[in-house]
Amino acid sequence: MHITYQQETKIFHLYNESISYIMTVLPNEHLGQLYFGKRVSEGKDYSYLLEMRSRPMAACVFEDSKLFSLEHIKQEYGVYGTTDYRQPAVEILQENGSRIVDFRFKDYSIVQGKPKLEGLPATYTETPDEAMTLTIYLEDEVTGVCLELLYTIFELGALARSARIINRGKSEVHLLSAMSLCLDLPDCNYDWVQLSGAWARERHVKVRKLEPGITSVGSMRGHSSHEHNPFVVLKRPTADEFQGEAMGFSLIYSGNFLAQSEVDTHDMTRVLMGIHPSCFDWKLESGESFQTPEAVAVYSADGLNGMSRIFHRLYQKRLARGYWRDRVRPILNNNWEATYFDFTQERLMEIAGKAKECGVELFVLDDGWFGQRSHERAGLGDWVANPGRLADGIEGLAEKIENLGMKFGLWFEPEMVNKDSELYRAHPDWIIETPGRSNSHGRFQYVLDFSRKEVVDAIYAMMEKILGGAKVSYVKWDMNRSITECYSKGLPADRQGEVFHRYILGVYDLYDRLVTRFPKVLFESCASGGARFDPGILYYAPQGWASDDSDAVERLKIQYGTSFCYPVSSIGSHVSVVPNHQVFRNTPLHTRANVTYFGTFGYELDLNKLSEEEIVQVKEQIEFMKKYREVLQFGTFYRLCSPFEGNVTAWMAVNEEQTLAVVGWYRVLNGVNMPYSRMRLQGLKEERCYKISGREGRYFGDELMNIGMITTEYSAGEENEWDGYRGDFDSKVFVISAAD
Repeated sequence: MHITYQQETKIFHLYNESISYIMTVLPNEHLGQLYFGKRVSEGKDYSYLLEMRSRPMAACVFEDSKLFSLEHIKQEYGVYGTTDYRQPAVEILQENGSRIVDFRFKDYSIVQGKPKLEGLPATYTETPDEAMTLTIYLEDEVTGVCLELLYTIFELGALARSARIINRGKSEVHLLSAMSLCLDLPDCNYDWVQLSGAWARERHVKVRKLEPGITSVGSMRGHSSHEHNPFVVLKRPTADEFQGEAMGFSLIYSGNFLAQSEVDTHDMTRVLMGIHPSCFDWKLESGESFQTPEAVAVYSADGLNGMSRIFHRLYQKRLARGYWRDRVRPILNNNWEATYFDFTQERLMEIAGKAKECGVELFVLDDGWFGQRSHERAGLGDWVANPGRLADGIEGLAEKIENLGMKFGLWFEPEMVNKDSELYRAHPDWIIETPGRSNSHGRFQYVLDFSRKEVVDAIYAMMEKILGGAKVSYVKWDMNRSITECYSKGLPADRQGEVFHRYILGVYDLYDRLVTRFPKVLFESCASGGARFDPGILYYAPQGWASDDSDAVERLKIQYGTSFCYPVSSIGSHVSVVPNHQVFRNTPLHTRANVTYFGTFGYELDLNKLSEEEIVQVKEQIEFMKKYREVLQFGTFYRLCSPFEGNVTAWMAVNEEQTLAVVGWYRVLNGVNMPYSRMRLQGLKEERCYKISGREGRYFGDELMNIGMITTEYSAGEENEWDGYRGDFDSKVFVISAAD
């Protein structure tokens, strides 16, 4: 990859083997966008892409010219009010009440590698030759406020962007909006793809055509939310999973966000992504600075799968960190749906004993082990083991689990408190609430004010004592409500607009301290399932509970949508009991496992309650997962058939050598006298010969990818030659391996 600057034309060109990103210094010294897309030649003068022309009724920057109106020019970090009427990338309230700024180009620097963003999660490099970073320096001379735009181009094919605003003037200013990414595109012929839903149906794929006006998703809940994910795609209408142009935009942030496309009436599209400007007001005293979160842009000429593969590689290897980044994840058994709050130490040991017999590697104790937590109204905030439930404490229970030959894991919800708790009684002022206003609860719990360092310090001290005193190998970090009545008693009135962001910085601080103190503990993020399944948390916790909905059929859509941006190794997935506790559906045990394989894999049930026949299946499932989890969790992932488009879902993972693949095929409802069907595979080596588990014969890679693998469904009234099961919610996993 390279970054070049042509002094004569004032053009910057960032490129690698697959993409180019080109911009220029405009005649008014602002920064203009020229091109983002497939790699083009370096060294050429691309100034003609500005397409400056006189338009009727346009307001123009220069008194003697009708050719230069910012309303019709593609920009890198647009500002409102100086002939640009679109939504701005930055808005600054000044001492005299003005919001007009004029950021003019001053200088630039280019370095190998990638600088760290202080206090924020971000992508990184391990060697300088993996990426190059361009910083462009601009200044508003009237206020003295400076703007630094950071661009990192990766060898992997992605571009990371962020902005830093520094007040070098003499007066304070208020930053009202500061986007991480602003990108103006020359046309609007795109479909907008978003991942949206609600609790228990997160990250469903929604598609709509861009039209003039604003298309946006976002969150103002204090976290990235179940409702919308901080990730969107613009794809050409003819693009699909396997071909065509697609651009993905992802924000490495866990708080309030906005992702937006604005199409003007001349069909130009402005993409904005960053912290949601509503309820945001950051005071910058003289000498202070503000760093935006990082946004990642990916361009693919190979369809949605091609885009996803770039995100997967980048986020798996250069966003997730630490001991567990490259390690296969332990197969676990969580007690929550097996017992909820109704457990004793003896009961837990019974569940753990059966889990060990079946081959489980990690036993996880969920909610209810601390304080007076026998129901959801009490105990949150009191991170001390309840001796009435655990006679030997966490230390003793962990030791017993270790003696069985398994690792031990523990659930926390560190950001919340119940009013019926020792912590609240000692510090009632530590919750987020607005003075003089009624205080809303969620699940009888309240949000601790993590914008205050003393609150974060107190929670850290309790968690550090538990984790440091017992053999805890895994932490499930939950967060079960959104922020309401947002106000911090620790900040003055003119800084209340900073609370939402400072809260998330506090969460990141606690995460960072704990993962630094306990580097071999596997952290799994959770937020009522998937309410904070975002890249920001992935920086600290390499996997996340994808959804509280563990039903196999529902998980097809959830995991399919999640895979648009996030690697399989990050997707927490468990086999649960039937009828399922969320949708009360009965699905066969083999289908529950076949869906769960494409994730971290575990069980959310009491294995003692299964039949002998089912236990045999469980043991086989665990053996299968242990054998193939390397390719399942770290192989190249391909989506084949979408659950949003038909009755059949399919996906597959292929190892790096292309000698091994695992294919998952899922049919929701059975049918009668169904048509013949084939499924085209992906990612195999064309000239290599493969065999398919459970089938005779040999097949070349080009054969399986171009002609396809026969998947004709055995329907009602027919013998099922696959596994003997006849009915709805059927599935099959195929192992494709290189023939000798």
